[in-house]
Amino acid sequence: MPDDLTALDYAVDGPVARLTLRRPTITLDLPGELERCVEAADLDPRVHVIALQGAGPGFCGGYDLRVFAEGMQDALDGRDLHDGSPMDPGIAAANHDPRRTWDPMVDFQLMSRFTRGWTALARADKPTVCKVHGYAIAGGSDLALSCDLLVIAADAKLAYPPSRVWGVPTTPAWPTKLPPQVAKRLLLCGDALTGAEAERWGLAAEAPAAEDLDARFEALLQRIAHVPVNQLVALKLFADAPRRGTQEATQVLGTLLDGVARHTPEGYAFQRRAAEVGFKQAVAERDAPFGDAGRTVDRG
Repeated sequence: MPDDLTALDYAVDGPVARLTLRRPTITLDLPGELERCVEAADLDPRVHVIALQGAGPGFCGGYDLRVFAEGMQDALDGRDLHDGSPMDPGIAAANHDPRRTWDPMVDFQLMSRFTRGWTALARADKPTVCKVHGYAIAGGSDLALSCDLLVIAADAKLAYPPSRVWGVPTTPAWPTKLPPQVAKRLLLCGDALTGAEAERWGLAAEAPAAEDLDARFEALLQRIAHVPVNQLVALKLFADAPRRGTQEATQVLGTLLDGVARHTPEGYAFQRRAAEVGFKQAVAERDAPFGDAGRTVDRG
């Protein structure tokens, strides 16, 4: 069983390996711990299905911008954060300094490690099922949609608002799982889907009412767990085969373009503003021209 975990809790409950996010934001420790936990579940003969869920007020609201936006300025102002690793926040900050030449491959080395963490859920031998309550926003949507199946509360929000400034999705779910017109509408406007809309468009397997979410999630896990492990592995390989090449290419392109989006004039301005007034205020200002932040496509 994985030890020394700081971002996740891992437990095996009969035929289910349960991965629970300890906080509703993405930190530097999460991708590596996620890979370790998925590997442990894959190698455990007791486990038939891997379940991912959150423990906070929502599933996951994306990267912790106090580290990735506000904290970037601390490093640029000379605070020594270097540890020499590809996940070194000091190196990331130096590469984000508008006074220097941006190196897209340094950026890619950092972000691809996050992406590999999320897509460990897609690459797992065994089926992965995610439960979303409240919200799965920005990088949190990448994490949720990397699972094989999504069970989301009907009133929860699923969105990638950084498409308005400072981000491009780094996993292939939006363009490969949605019809092109829907994917482009969501990404070009940064709008949200409700859980009910996500089910309607095929992004979610189920979208029960919030009060029924836990029961429906557990029922699906148990149904999957009745199938022999060897059959589950074979079926997942078969189901993923038609899209495998397209998804991997889209993932690489998305990770590269995410770096591009953070190093435009508008991207630098957003980061500076987050350092000045805090990321919540910066996001509120970003979303102000669109009306209600996070509004859904379906206006009712």
